[in-house]
Amino acid sequence: MTSPQSPSPAPQPPVPASKDRIYRSPAGMAGGFALLVIVGWLGIDGIVSGHGRTPWLALASLILLLPLIIAFTLRPAVYVNDDRLRVRNPLRSITLPWGAVTGLRSGYSNEVLTGDAATKYQLWAIPVSLRARKKAARKQARATAAVRPGGGRSRAPGLGLGFGSFGGGGLDTDSAPSRAESDKIMDELRQLHEQRGAEKSAQGEVTVRWAYEIMAPAVAGAVLLAILIAVG
Repeated sequence: MTSPQSPSPAPQPPVPASKDRIYRSPAGMAGGFALLVIVGWLGIDGIVSGHGRTPWLALASLILLLPLIIAFTLRPAVYVNDDRLRVRNPLRSITLPWGAVTGLRSGYSNEVLTGDAATKYQLWAIPVSLRARKKAARKQARATAAVRPGGGRSRAPGLGLGFGSFGGGGLDTDSAPSRAESDKIMDELRQLHEQRGAEKSAQGEVTVRWAYEIMAPAVAGAVLLAILIAVG
């Protein structure tokens, strides 16, 4: 008498060739948490302590504002591996295989270009800081000015007691050019695009998915708020 055969295990999904590196904006996340605390506290206080239409107005405002705060502060992220770039923006997620990317551009915002470079997607999670760029430029200018014509480095001015620089070893500057943090990240993405853009595993179509889980409650809150205001 033969024993019944055990069912074959379900096929496992393929393991990605490399783990995702995740880029987020620390300042955006900190601001998002602060806004959630403030708006949540005011909204709950209005619901609990309000009178008349105030609790309903507070509830509608919470339904409208909380998803938008999450969308524009906590949600944005950029996921990168050897095969593709996935951009999670406030209202949509875009998956771009490296083979479909034609370039990455930095100006007043960081963008990834596809196709004939007419289609572009902004990288919300990697915001441009003009202040950081100016700071990096000043640091590089100081480093350049500190190099003597003979190739050595000039000592930073001090009081003759070694206080001109830490350790008394002169101005401490990096040999590499100074760059703002967001520009360094974009340089890494460009390098990865150049290395992996022609690989077979990095080919495919660009896919876009709208964040209906954010849009639906925000629209519902806006409609409810408009009705309450109109009814008066």
